[in-house]
Amino acid sequence: MLAAAAGAEWRPLFAAALLVLVDRVLMAYRWIVLLYTLDPADRPPLADILRIFFVSTFLGTFLPSVGGDAVRVYGIAKFNIRGGDAVASVFMDRMLGVASLFLMALAGLTLARDLASNWVIMASLGVAAVACLVTLLLVFSRRADAVTGIILTRVPGAMRHAGQRVLESIQRYAAHHAQLAKVLVCSVAVQVLRVLQAYYLGRSLGIDATLGTYFAFVPLILLVMLLPVTISGLGTGQAAFVWFFARVGVPAAAAFALSVLFIGLGIVGNLPGGLLYAMGPKERRG
Repeated sequence: MLAAAAGAEWRPLFAAALLVLVDRVLMAYRWIVLLYTLDPADRPPLADILRIFFVSTFLGTFLPSVGGDAVRVYGIAKFNIRGGDAVASVFMDRMLGVASLFLMALAGLTLARDLASNWVIMASLGVAAVACLVTLLLVFSRRADAVTGIILTRVPGAMRHAGQRVLESIQRYAAHHAQLAKVLVCSVAVQVLRVLQAYYLGRSLGIDATLGTYFAFVPLILLVMLLPVTISGLGTGQAAFVWFFARVGVPAAAAFALSVLFIGLGIVGNLPGGLLYAMGPKERRG
């Protein structure tokens, strides 16, 4: 398996590496858009936002999937960003990413309709759909906000106040339809880029699968890898790649090698944050 990865052809690998750089830029841009809905006086300098984003992606490599989000919240809260606004910006970034993955997975099912009979896949899509629906209600539904507020009154004082501040910050995004749409479009573009990355990695390994196969499988695999039970999707990612690509006759060794390269490429994309982290903090705290 490792030998297959080691023998990968370099040109498609280079194309995949370029694409991962583009998707990191888009990911940073969508968080900037979410932060720039705040009062200009509360916004950190752009350079600091970028540093926090890339450092958090690097540190998130070694943490469960929500660990990088926590690092981002901690980093941005050191500036003039209120805690509730910091959490809300990262929450909305994460949930719009889930929404884009959900949309891509639905599109993928039109290419591989037989997968709709698999209860695990449908359950994963159901969880993603519920998460998206809850987010929509929190942002746009006054009734849902009222119910959430009532629930928060039943939790301990410190947690109640923190929850109310986060809820208020999330609700403010209801006045920024254009920005939310822009972030969603960027998120879909990121998912498309990840499918293309997997495709070029497969080409480098000599995997004979169509681009449509990758668009059908990769979004569903990424849904599995989102589960906050592993570090960087290790374990779940390998199992998912092997299971899905076996359906089109890809040998287990090649599918496993593809999963290793795919996860490894994501880690490579996080290395700029490691360089910034090693150089030390240069934040200008408010």
